[in-house]
Amino acid sequence: MNRTERANRVLSGLRKVIARPETELSHENPYELIVAVILSAQCTDARVNMVTPTLFEAFPDARRMAEAEPEEVFPLIQSISFPNNKAKHLVAMARRVVEAYDGRIPDTVGELMTLQGVGRKTAQVVASVAFDRAALPVDTHVFRVANRIGLVHNADTPLKVEQGLKRIIPESVWGEAHHLLILHGRYTCTARAPSCDACAVSDVCRYFEETSRLPGSLDGLDPAHGKYYCKTRRRYFDQPDRQTDRYGTEQLCCPHCGSMNVFYSKTGATARKVRDFRV
Repeated sequence: MNRTERANRVLSGLRKVIARPETELSHENPYELIVAVILSAQCTDARVNMVTPTLFEAFPDARRMAEAEPEEVFPLIQSISFPNNKAKHLVAMARRVVEAYDGRIPDTVGELMTLQGVGRKTAQVVASVAFDRAALPVDTHVFRVANRIGLVHNADTPLKVEQGLKRIIPESVWGEAHHLLILHGRYTCTARAPSCDACAVSDVCRYFEETSRLPGSLDGLDPAHGKYYCKTRRRYFDQPDRQTDRYGTEQLCCPHCGSMNVFYSKTGATARKVRDFRV
């Protein structure tokens, strides 16, 4: 299966389980959306949605926000991550919108990226969601899911993921694909504990395939003899060595023979890991 075929299978599978592939940020217009997206950096959409009603009541449009000082905005967003910086970004963004765009949020990625606090991802979200522009923003969820599933190969930056996805997904569905991958990453293919057993696309997922090939747990190990057990040499030890496997993932290995066939003696679980893409 090539990546284009995999992408078609993934999008088809996710459409069946995600009824509303759209942003979860509450907004009524482009101004409210860009504010919400700026606030959402390293913060949950749920938390942002708790803050924005009061914020929009105080600053209902870009002109009113532009007249404010960051110190006036800060108390309304202090429960958000990095409120000091975000308050400054919001005011500077609004002032630029008033000065350069007559109070209107610009509708192209290039123009949006001239605004304070607006990077490529934020600009593409606003362009896509508010103005129906063809864009495929890559946040941490899209980055993780695209790499795990195998929609991209060794794409170690958001830009590389974006470029890889755009090569295999038709432009007409970029926006939908963005939301499908985000929501899949947010609720199923999570960073710390992906729910592979409940995944609608595990049958075409590289990560699931690789984790399924990991050794099963060993019974009867005794942690009193050591924290780790080398199945190859059948011996316990407390201090493992480390080496990088052929896929670029650092693995624990036996300090005596170098084998990566190592298990945790307390749980019997393998110490082997498959490459992950948490960010």
